[in-house]
Amino acid sequence: MSAVDLAPQELRILVAVADEGGFSAAAARLGTTQSAVSHAVRGIEGKLGAVLFERGRFGARPTAAGERAAAHARRVLRMLRALAADVRGAGAGEVSGPLRIAAFRSAALHLLPPALQRLAARHPGIEVSVTVVRELGAGTAGEVAAGRADLGIATLSGPPPAGLVGGVLLEEPYSLVHPAGHPDPRALPLVDWAENCGSYTRSWWAAQDWIPAATVSAEDDGAVLSMVGSGLGMAIMPALSLTGAPPAVGITDLGPERPYRRVGYVTTPELAATTAVRALIRTLRSLGQSTPERTNAQLRTV
Repeated sequence: MSAVDLAPQELRILVAVADEGGFSAAAARLGTTQSAVSHAVRGIEGKLGAVLFERGRFGARPTAAGERAAAHARRVLRMLRALAADVRGAGAGEVSGPLRIAAFRSAALHLLPPALQRLAARHPGIEVSVTVVRELGAGTAGEVAAGRADLGIATLSGPPPAGLVGGVLLEEPYSLVHPAGHPDPRALPLVDWAENCGSYTRSWWAAQDWIPAATVSAEDDGAVLSMVGSGLGMAIMPALSLTGAPPAVGITDLGPERPYRRVGYVTTPELAATTAVRALIRTLRSLGQSTPERTNAQLRTV
């Protein structure tokens, strides 16, 4: 026996235990018994030659090997569903099937809606689900790598993570954001949030001696805008976050040396070949090429 002998139902059991954190919960999800799930997991571990779950009063917690196995299992199961959708679509001349997207907040709010509107008009058979993921740590790319998303809208500071493919959709400039009409916004305290200022802007940020350490930290960019509009400070923010900024917020260009944030997509090589993912990428690219000026700070496309 080897890993190639794993059946789809075994993969479903593996994913259910990893997702639910226990054999009983996985059994309830799958409509079977705890003993059947436990027996199946022991068989899977025997085939793979690795312990996949730590058992205890807490339930069943994936080991490092278990996390990798569950990620592969999700991706294999997704490809089986994509196979069926692509074959049916080829016969009917239509693009259909599920499409799971992970996106960070401002992309989900301002970039995805027009893209999904166009996608639905062209391919009504595609069933889209969107999960908003904080762009920290593994971020949206991690959701794709773990098999929980088919495509991630991500901030890119270099090549996609190992095992993934992707491309840049647009570059958005950072701007100085402050209470409208303030005579000296650079003298205000800094309001920031954890997802802001990644590796792509850190060198620029560090060279600006006028930017103080943040004295107010917010949960997300929407909260930052609200605080700035209330006069609590200034912020350095990318253009997508400034879409529809309220009148109480002023936006000032940071000049020719301003930093940019790259926004792109990531997916797996296998899913990149499926009709639904290809259709979404085409739509996102066409939107990026025709994106109008969204804020007082110009959104430059690539």
